[in-house]
Amino acid sequence: MLRTIDLNSDMGESFGRWQLGNDGELMSVITSANIACGWHGGDPAVMRTTVELAVAKGVGVGAHVGLPDLLGFGRRRMQVTPDEIYDYTMYQSGALRAFAEAAGGRLQHVKPHGAFYTMSAADEGLAAALVRAVEALGDGVVLYGMGEIEPALAKQAGVGYVREGYVDLNYDDSGGLVIERHKGAWNPEEVARRAVRLATRDEVGTVDGNTLALAVQSICIHGDAPNSGEVARRVRESLEAAGVEIAPAGSRPAAV
Repeated sequence: MLRTIDLNSDMGESFGRWQLGNDGELMSVITSANIACGWHGGDPAVMRTTVELAVAKGVGVGAHVGLPDLLGFGRRRMQVTPDEIYDYTMYQSGALRAFAEAAGGRLQHVKPHGAFYTMSAADEGLAAALVRAVEALGDGVVLYGMGEIEPALAKQAGVGYVREGYVDLNYDDSGGLVIERHKGAWNPEEVARRAVRLATRDEVGTVDGNTLALAVQSICIHGDAPNSGEVARRVRESLEAAGVEIAPAGSRPAAV
Protein backbone atom coordinates (compact mmCIF):
# COMPACT_ATOMS: atom_id res chain seq x y z
CA MET A 1 0.00 0.00 0.00
CA LEU A 2 1.29 3.46 -0.92
CA ARG A 3 2.38 5.41 2.15
CA THR A 4 1.76 9.17 2.33
CA ILE A 5 3.88 11.50 4.42
CA ASP A 6 3.89 15.25 5.00
CA LEU A 7 7.13 17.25 5.15
CA ASN A 8 6.99 20.26 7.46
CA SER A 9 9.45 22.94 8.46
CA ASP A 10 9.56 25.89 10.87
CA MET A 11 9.46 29.11 8.84
CA GLY A 12 9.19 32.88 9.11
CA GLU A 13 11.46 33.16 12.15
CA SER A 14 13.39 36.19 10.88
CA PHE A 15 12.79 39.50 12.64
CA GLY A 16 13.38 42.95 11.20
CA ARG A 17 16.87 42.97 9.65
CA TRP A 18 17.84 39.70 11.40
CA GLN A 19 17.54 36.73 9.07
CA LEU A 20 17.13 33.09 10.08
CA GLY A 21 16.57 30.01 7.96
CA ASN A 22 16.48 29.09 4.29
CA ASP A 23 12.76 29.66 3.86
CA GLY A 24 12.74 30.32 0.12
CA GLU A 25 14.77 27.21 -0.65
CA LEU A 26 12.81 24.88 1.60
CA MET A 27 9.42 26.16 0.49
CA SER A 28 9.95 24.44 -2.87
CA VAL A 29 10.49 21.08 -1.16
CA ILE A 30 8.21 20.86 1.89
CA THR A 31 4.43 20.46 1.95
CA SER A 32 3.54 22.22 5.24
CA ALA A 33 5.04 25.38 6.80
CA ASN A 34 4.94 26.20 10.51
CA ILE A 35 5.06 30.00 10.40
CA ALA A 36 6.18 32.00 13.44
CA CYS A 37 3.55 34.43 14.72
CA GLY A 38 5.73 37.16 16.21
CA TRP A 39 6.14 35.94 19.79
CA HIS A 40 9.25 33.78 19.50
CA GLY A 41 10.29 34.95 16.05
CA GLY A 42 8.84 36.69 13.03
CA ASP A 43 7.13 40.04 12.67
CA PRO A 44 4.07 41.18 10.69
CA ALA A 45 6.01 41.74 7.47
CA VAL A 46 7.79 38.39 7.74
CA MET A 47 4.49 36.66 8.53
CA ARG A 48 2.82 38.17 5.47
CA THR A 49 5.62 37.42 3.01
CA THR A 50 6.12 33.88 4.32
CA VAL A 51 2.40 33.13 4.09
CA GLU A 52 2.24 34.56 0.58
CA LEU A 53 5.17 32.37 -0.48
CA ALA A 54 3.54 29.28 1.04
CA VAL A 55 0.23 29.92 -0.70
CA ALA A 56 2.00 30.53 -4.02
CA LYS A 57 3.89 27.22 -3.67
CA GLY A 58 0.81 25.24 -2.58
CA VAL A 59 2.30 24.61 0.87
CA GLY A 60 -0.04 24.15 3.85
CA VAL A 61 -0.02 27.15 6.22
CA GLY A 62 0.38 26.49 9.93
CA ALA A 63 0.60 28.78 12.97
CA HIS A 64 3.83 28.12 14.88
CA VAL A 65 2.69 29.48 18.23
CA GLY A 66 5.18 30.32 20.95
CA LEU A 67 5.38 31.74 24.44
CA PRO A 68 5.82 35.55 24.65
CA ASP A 69 9.62 35.29 24.74
CA LEU A 70 11.16 36.95 21.69
CA LEU A 71 14.50 37.49 23.40
CA GLY A 72 14.77 33.81 24.38
CA PHE A 73 13.41 32.56 21.04
CA GLY A 74 10.55 30.87 22.89
CA ARG A 75 12.84 28.25 24.41
CA ARG A 76 12.56 29.32 28.05
CA ARG A 77 9.90 27.77 30.24
CA MET A 78 7.36 30.18 31.74
CA GLN A 79 4.71 29.88 34.43
CA VAL A 80 1.48 29.88 32.42
CA THR A 81 -2.08 28.80 33.09
CA PRO A 82 -4.31 26.75 30.79
CA ASP A 83 -6.38 29.87 30.06
CA GLU A 84 -3.21 31.68 29.01
CA ILE A 85 -2.26 28.82 26.71
CA TYR A 86 -5.71 29.02 25.12
CA ASP A 87 -5.46 32.79 24.68
CA TYR A 88 -1.89 32.66 23.34
CA THR A 89 -2.89 30.05 20.77
CA MET A 90 -5.99 31.90 19.63
CA TYR A 91 -4.22 35.27 19.44
CA GLN A 92 -1.30 34.08 17.33
CA SER A 93 -3.28 31.67 15.16
CA GLY A 94 -5.90 34.33 14.49
CA ALA A 95 -3.27 36.73 13.20
CA LEU A 96 -1.75 34.12 10.92
CA ARG A 97 -5.18 33.01 9.69
CA ALA A 98 -5.90 36.61 8.65
CA PHE A 99 -2.71 36.71 6.57
CA ALA A 100 -3.51 33.29 5.06
CA GLU A 101 -7.02 34.26 4.02
CA ALA A 102 -5.82 37.61 2.63
CA ALA A 103 -3.36 35.65 0.46
CA GLY A 104 -6.09 33.35 -0.83
CA GLY A 105 -5.20 30.43 1.44
CA ARG A 106 -6.39 29.01 4.76
CA LEU A 107 -5.04 28.00 8.14
CA GLN A 108 -4.24 24.28 7.92
CA HIS A 109 -2.70 23.56 11.32
CA VAL A 110 -1.28 24.73 14.62
CA LYS A 111 2.08 23.61 15.98
CA PRO A 112 3.54 24.84 19.29
CA HIS A 113 7.16 25.99 19.36
CA GLY A 114 10.00 25.41 21.79
CA ALA A 115 9.03 25.46 25.47
CA PHE A 116 5.34 25.73 24.50
CA TYR A 117 5.77 22.45 22.57
CA THR A 118 7.41 20.49 25.38
CA MET A 119 5.26 21.94 28.18
CA SER A 120 1.95 21.20 26.47
CA ALA A 121 3.14 17.71 25.57
CA ALA A 122 3.81 16.91 29.23
CA ASP A 123 1.01 18.72 31.10
CA GLU A 124 -2.58 17.54 30.66
CA GLY A 125 -4.11 20.88 31.64
CA LEU A 126 -2.00 22.82 29.15
CA ALA A 127 -2.54 20.18 26.46
CA ALA A 128 -6.32 20.35 26.97
CA ALA A 129 -6.25 24.14 26.61
CA LEU A 130 -4.22 23.85 23.41
CA VAL A 131 -6.66 21.32 21.97
CA ARG A 132 -9.60 23.51 22.98
CA ALA A 133 -8.08 26.43 21.09
CA VAL A 134 -7.53 24.36 17.94
CA GLU A 135 -11.11 23.12 18.19
CA ALA A 136 -12.34 26.73 18.42
CA LEU A 137 -10.41 27.60 15.26
CA GLY A 138 -12.90 25.45 13.37
CA ASP A 139 -13.18 22.43 11.11
CA GLY A 140 -10.17 21.60 9.01
CA VAL A 141 -7.55 22.97 11.44
CA VAL A 142 -5.39 20.19 12.89
CA LEU A 143 -2.81 20.01 15.66
CA TYR A 144 0.80 18.92 15.11
CA GLY A 145 2.79 17.41 17.96
CA MET A 146 4.75 14.47 19.34
CA GLY A 147 3.32 14.15 22.85
CA GLU A 148 1.57 11.18 24.46
CA ILE A 149 -1.17 13.22 26.16
CA GLU A 150 -2.41 15.33 23.24
CA PRO A 151 -3.63 12.60 20.83
CA ALA A 152 -6.30 11.25 23.20
CA LEU A 153 -7.48 14.76 24.09
CA ALA A 154 -7.64 15.68 20.42
CA LYS A 155 -9.65 12.57 19.65
CA GLN A 156 -12.15 13.36 22.42
CA ALA A 157 -12.60 16.88 21.01
CA GLY A 158 -12.85 15.73 17.39
CA VAL A 159 -9.66 17.60 16.50
CA GLY A 160 -7.36 16.11 13.88
CA TYR A 161 -3.92 15.25 15.26
CA VAL A 162 -0.79 14.88 13.15
CA ARG A 163 2.06 13.13 14.90
CA GLU A 164 5.43 14.28 13.64
CA GLY A 165 8.91 12.85 13.78
CA TYR A 166 12.39 14.25 13.37
CA VAL A 167 15.25 13.07 11.20
CA ASP A 168 17.76 15.89 11.74
CA LEU A 169 17.69 15.52 15.52
CA ASN A 170 18.57 12.50 17.63
CA TYR A 171 16.22 10.57 19.94
CA ASP A 172 17.04 9.04 23.31
CA ASP A 173 15.62 5.70 24.43
CA SER A 174 12.65 7.37 26.15
CA GLY A 175 11.52 8.98 22.90
CA GLY A 176 12.78 12.43 23.88
CA LEU A 177 14.68 14.63 21.47
CA VAL A 178 18.35 15.49 21.97
CA ILE A 179 18.21 19.25 21.29
CA GLU A 180 21.07 21.02 19.55
CA ARG A 181 21.77 24.43 21.05
CA HIS A 182 23.83 25.39 18.01
CA LYS A 183 22.51 24.02 14.74
CA GLY A 184 25.21 22.45 12.58
CA ALA A 185 25.26 20.92 9.12
CA TRP A 186 23.89 17.39 8.79
CA ASN A 187 24.92 14.77 6.25
CA PRO A 188 22.09 14.81 3.68
CA GLU A 189 22.45 11.10 2.93
CA GLU A 190 22.25 10.15 6.60
CA VAL A 191 19.17 12.32 7.17
CA ALA A 192 17.55 10.86 4.04
CA ARG A 193 18.18 7.30 5.27
CA ARG A 194 16.59 8.18 8.59
CA ALA A 195 13.56 9.63 6.79
CA VAL A 196 13.02 6.52 4.68
CA ARG A 197 13.38 4.28 7.73
CA LEU A 198 10.85 6.36 9.66
CA ALA A 199 8.33 6.60 6.80
CA THR A 200 8.49 2.97 5.69
CA ARG A 201 9.30 1.08 8.90
CA ASP A 202 7.78 3.30 11.61
CA GLU A 203 10.98 3.39 13.62
CA VAL A 204 14.04 5.48 14.45
CA GLY A 205 17.42 4.73 15.94
CA THR A 206 18.44 6.19 19.30
CA VAL A 207 21.70 7.71 20.50
CA ASP A 208 22.21 4.57 22.61
CA GLY A 209 22.09 2.35 19.54
CA ASN A 210 18.59 0.99 20.11
CA THR A 211 15.41 1.08 17.99
CA LEU A 212 12.38 3.16 18.92
CA ALA A 213 8.95 2.40 17.40
CA LEU A 214 7.47 5.62 16.03
CA ALA A 215 4.53 5.94 13.62
CA VAL A 216 4.17 9.47 12.21
CA GLN A 217 2.18 11.30 9.56
CA SER A 218 4.66 14.16 9.13
CA ILE A 219 8.43 14.59 9.18
CA CYS A 220 9.92 17.89 10.35
CA ILE A 221 13.04 19.23 8.66
CA HIS A 222 14.73 22.18 10.31
CA GLY A 223 15.43 25.16 8.09
CA ASP A 224 18.21 26.78 10.12
CA ALA A 225 21.02 24.33 9.38
CA PRO A 226 23.65 25.71 6.97
CA ASN A 227 22.80 23.04 4.35
CA SER A 228 19.08 22.65 5.14
CA GLY A 229 18.01 23.14 1.53
CA GLU A 230 20.23 20.31 0.34
CA VAL A 231 19.09 18.11 3.22
CA ALA A 232 15.41 18.73 2.46
CA ARG A 233 15.82 17.99 -1.25
CA ARG A 234 17.65 14.74 -0.56
CA VAL A 235 15.02 13.66 1.97
CA ARG A 236 12.21 14.24 -0.50
CA GLU A 237 14.04 12.52 -3.36
CA SER A 238 14.79 9.48 -1.21
CA LEU A 239 11.24 9.19 0.10
CA GLU A 240 9.78 9.38 -3.39
CA ALA A 241 12.30 6.82 -4.65
CA ALA A 242 11.13 4.51 -1.83
CA GLY A 243 7.53 4.81 -3.05
CA VAL A 244 6.35 7.30 -0.42
CA GLU A 245 3.89 9.94 -1.61
CA ILE A 246 4.59 13.45 -0.34
CA ALA A 247 1.47 15.52 0.45
CA PRO A 248 0.39 18.16 2.99
CA ALA A 249 -1.56 16.99 6.02
CA GLY A 250 -4.49 19.15 4.96
CA SER A 251 -4.98 17.12 1.77
CA ARG A 252 -6.05 13.95 3.61
CA PRO A 253 -7.80 12.96 6.83
CA ALA A 254 -5.61 13.61 9.88
CA ALA A 255 -4.94 10.91 12.44
CA VAL A 256 -6.77 11.21 15.74
